[in-house]
Amino acid sequence: MKIVIAGAGEVGSHLARLLSRENQDIILVDQNDEKLALLDSTCNILTQTGSPTSMTMLKTAKVPQCDLFVGVTPYETTNILSCSMAKSLGAKKTMARIDNYEFMEPSNLEFFGQIGIDSMVYPEYLAAIEILKALECNWMRNWVELHDGKLIVAGVKIRAGAPLAGKHLRELSEMEHFFHVAAIKRNHETIIPRGDDSVLTNDIIYITTTPDHIEELRKICGKKKVDIHNVLIMGGSRIAVRLINMAPERYRFKIIDINRERCEELTQKCPGCKIIHGDARDTDTLQEEGIEAMDAFIALTGSSETNILTSLTAKEYGVRKTVAEVEDIQFISEAENLNIGTIINKKLLASGKIFQMLLDADSESSKFMAMADADVAEVEVKPDSKITKAAVKDMKLSHDLTLAGLIRNGNVMLVNGNTRFEAGDHVVVFCLAGAIHKVEKLFS
Repeated sequence: MKIVIAGAGEVGSHLARLLSRENQDIILVDQNDEKLALLDSTCNILTQTGSPTSMTMLKTAKVPQCDLFVGVTPYETTNILSCSMAKSLGAKKTMARIDNYEFMEPSNLEFFGQIGIDSMVYPEYLAAIEILKALECNWMRNWVELHDGKLIVAGVKIRAGAPLAGKHLRELSEMEHFFHVAAIKRNHETIIPRGDDSVLTNDIIYITTTPDHIEELRKICGKKKVDIHNVLIMGGSRIAVRLINMAPERYRFKIIDINRERCEELTQKCPGCKIIHGDARDTDTLQEEGIEAMDAFIALTGSSETNILTSLTAKEYGVRKTVAEVEDIQFISEAENLNIGTIINKKLLASGKIFQMLLDADSESSKFMAMADADVAEVEVKPDSKITKAAVKDMKLSHDLTLAGLIRNGNVMLVNGNTRFEAGDHVVVFCLAGAIHKVEKLFS
């Protein structure tokens, strides 16, 4: 695909790196020469210096011939305008990063479609959704619903004494087959496991299962679910505002923010939520605000290090569930190995949303979750595709991907060696970073 990305900031740079590994035809546009020079030297992409709202620049970047134009500069108005211009020049699809949730309301979508915006991504909204999932399914690290919730992907950390700890996958396959271990995160490395691999203590395993087996899955992972009501948030960010306005009434939120002006704004944006002006890095402040009585602690400041360390402090006070925003991707593996519940990264969430458009033209039938070094996608099987030619055991699949589940005519099935795929099946695929192009070859 020919893809033009406008904006070499955090989201644009990360997306460019991901796509360059998949051998996509990428042109990255930005006004900052230094950012482009760094990416040009490390990624297989073309770069173009200039404004994404310049007609001349868009034509030079071959926007009229592109399959997808993505506006992900830090400025919402620039993204919307550049996408509208790109569409008028002939770009087949456009996607704009936005900062205003109002734009995503159904009553406004028709307007944006008329001006050439095919899709919008609001990273803070995606992050808020992930945090709500983390509060609801608090014994998991990750929770992804595929195909209207008929298939679940769960990320769970295995503690000592869990029934799964020490088991070979071959042994697990002999048990009642209601789950599939699709990936294992161990010591900063993601493994696509085979029968000889074992599940070890402190592994984070990614499992596919069905909703009616969630309780069984919780038990074999040795986990306990806790009821969450009282939630303390450090940092009154846009994620915090969106979360509080989306959350059910059973949650009682309290926000601590170090900026007095921001606290005053939060009293208007989060009615009914207690706002405290203070520094949550200070243990005295945490004690004064009742950290020991909290069921969950969510760290949403602009500092990944602060969020990680304060979440660890909350754990020491007995908080059962912690969530930390970690925007520095190099810190994610370290954070996952620490005693922190759920890691949120807007760049990964936004790039995963954009990947949906690449995996399937129908974004409603394709899901994508990007981890730090691996991906999980739901992909539709096309007629006469390579994956329909043989049973799984005869395919000689690459060792950097696994087929974990499928939905056929609305019925959910887990995949084994005898499974044969048919056109129209929706298949859940786990693959290591850089292997998504192999998935496309199998399914297209």
